[in-house]
Amino acid sequence: MANEHDRTEDYGSPKAGTALITGATAGLGAEFAQQLAARGFALVLVARNAERLASSAASLGQRFGVPVETITADLVTDAGIDLVAGRLAATDRQVTMLVNNAGYGLLGNFADNELEDELKHLRIHIEAPMRLCHAALTSMAAAGGGRIINVASMAAYIPRGSYSAAKALMVNFSRWAGIFYRDRGISVTALCPGYVHTEFHDRMRLDKKTIPAFAWLNPEQVVREALRDAEAGKPVSIPSLKYKAAAAVARFLPDRVLERIARREQ
Repeated sequence: MANEHDRTEDYGSPKAGTALITGATAGLGAEFAQQLAARGFALVLVARNAERLASSAASLGQRFGVPVETITADLVTDAGIDLVAGRLAATDRQVTMLVNNAGYGLLGNFADNELEDELKHLRIHIEAPMRLCHAALTSMAAAGGGRIINVASMAAYIPRGSYSAAKALMVNFSRWAGIFYRDRGISVTALCPGYVHTEFHDRMRLDKKTIPAFAWLNPEQVVREALRDAEAGKPVSIPSLKYKAAAAVARFLPDRVLERIARREQ
């Protein structure tokens, strides 16, 4: 579903620029919207549910006094991706920060899932963010700069099916783009959180009791560190010391250990 006539709640002029956030009504997307609004950013919120978008826009606009625009779009569809890419390309309403956050997980291993489900899953985690990055990079380069945060995952460092593969691609792409576009004033950062207290795992119907309490992070910390690292121009942001250590260790794990992890996660 896509709607190019969504309402804009205009509560004043942006102080810090304009941030477009996909998957903006829940989880990390909602936290990005709140923290960026608190910094004075005008917001462009993207999600599938028009009712939740309208509620979020009204709440954020009233609380922080910033303009809030909404785009109802399903990023699994061409129409949805095209609509959001078109907004990123609009030079008269320049987006200065893109947060590619929309996504979901699938239970089960690749061959046991329906192929169509896996292809949709890869589309929202690879094709949609890549197409939005393309639009944003073109627009930001012409405008003289901007920031992109691609929400990846710690799964990028461990083999865990198609989700892991998709996130590894986004990490590698972000690292390259951050280097290539740096002299054009654009920073690109891959955010790699571990387990975060959001709706993500609930929607997967994952039994969260199987995950130890110490492994969980709060959305506030994840977003705060992501924005700090993006401002510093870091190509990869891994929130918390424990996950930084886990990522470093994962690079040196022998294949037999990786195999046990991969099998346990199926």
